[in-house]
Amino acid sequence: MAPVSKIFDFIVIGGGSGGMACARRAAAHGAKVAVVEGSGRLGGTCVNVGCVPKKVTFNGASIMEAIEDAKYYGISVGKPTFDWGFLKQARDAYVKRLNGIYERNLTKENVEYVDGMASFINSTEIKVNDVVLRANHILIATGGHPIIPRIDGAEHGIDSDGFFDLESQPKKVAVVGSGYIGIELAGIFNALGSHVTVFTRTPHILRHHDAMIGDTMLQEMKRIGIKFEHNSSVSGLKKSDGAALPLELSWTTADSSGTSSDSFDCVLWAIGRTPNTKALNLAALPGIELGRHGHILADEFQNTNVEGVYSLGDVFGKSELTPVAIAAGRKLADRLFGGAQFANAKLDYVNIPTVIFGHPTAGTVGLTEEQARSEYGSDNIKVYQARFTNMYNALTPYKPPTAMKLIVTGPQEKVLGLHLIGRGCDEILQGFGVAIKMGATKKDFDNCVAIHPTSAEEIVTMR
Repeated sequence: MAPVSKIFDFIVIGGGSGGMACARRAAAHGAKVAVVEGSGRLGGTCVNVGCVPKKVTFNGASIMEAIEDAKYYGISVGKPTFDWGFLKQARDAYVKRLNGIYERNLTKENVEYVDGMASFINSTEIKVNDVVLRANHILIATGGHPIIPRIDGAEHGIDSDGFFDLESQPKKVAVVGSGYIGIELAGIFNALGSHVTVFTRTPHILRHHDAMIGDTMLQEMKRIGIKFEHNSSVSGLKKSDGAALPLELSWTTADSSGTSSDSFDCVLWAIGRTPNTKALNLAALPGIELGRHGHILADEFQNTNVEGVYSLGDVFGKSELTPVAIAAGRKLADRLFGGAQFANAKLDYVNIPTVIFGHPTAGTVGLTEEQARSEYGSDNIKVYQARFTNMYNALTPYKPPTAMKLIVTGPQEKVLGLHLIGRGCDEILQGFGVAIKMGATKKDFDNCVAIHPTSAEEIVTMR
């Protein structure tokens, strides 16, 4: 039997945040739209195994930290206990509700949800199960997945997706990788009571962020008891069933000879992510261009070099953040289906704010100091900095640092970058991101009256 054909104005491959936002906006403009998703649940990485369940777990970890601090304010709560299984069950139920909301939103917007894996036939047709779908415009928004190292026994470890499948709390955890995912999960494990060791290939962590953030985060993580194996390269993982700590991880370090090893009951790989393209049959799109790491390249309007085919989000590989994919998706839908007024709609990828839900939290927008010096020259930038203790810790014996850096250029001291680390920085950054996006100068910051007593006031009082 010949495949059945369905014709649409727009097909979106991928039911994550970016694809969903694009599909719904296109439908709002009157387009006939289909969303194809093969995982069985909508929402993509963010909703299912990323931002949302991570933040829920981070909140639990933060509550545990607050309970520890309570006694220094005269509050007696006894020794807290933590039920990992309870939190997992509640978190899973919350995510499932979100999946349902996403599906109902598609129905409400008259977007057809097609459950299955998409494979290109040509630039205007895809096959899903036994059905051919046709459209003059097809968006690839298939996201990405974690990379597993190519070492013996790697299958005995878990990745960041697997973190959310853990039914019980590990006692001793190895986190391999020191980007923001590894650092966030290491902090959560530690705050909830696991013993944690982080393996990093260099002396530093968070290398894609300003050095102030990485150095301060590293100092504080060590203070709260997280161990680090710097300049390390993992070489193998063995499993011994029945042992209390069944996973033996081996590694070498640049500053020592021989191989070291230690035992854990959880080894988590956090060494990066790679785009989901394998099932797409991209060979059916002659001339489609892929980047060095397999991302589907596109121009500033999200056009690939195949007419009518577009790419955005993690599979596109530029600023791999949920709000970026959402914003880019809506701009694309506006341009394709919104009429002449949106003919040049596109996302501006400059000065995108982002935060790290570490312990402590951190936030950044704009250029790092290193990037600013490279782009503008050291003689043409000025750096303002502040370092202090948050008033939350006025009565605690330990004084976690809060650090802030403002990078400016030229006689008008236009702000090029703002970098924050410390309690509350995740919530502080958004408003300053608006100001920097509008082209704020140091004088604009100075002219804003401080809110006292807050950490945020330091940003408008730096000298």
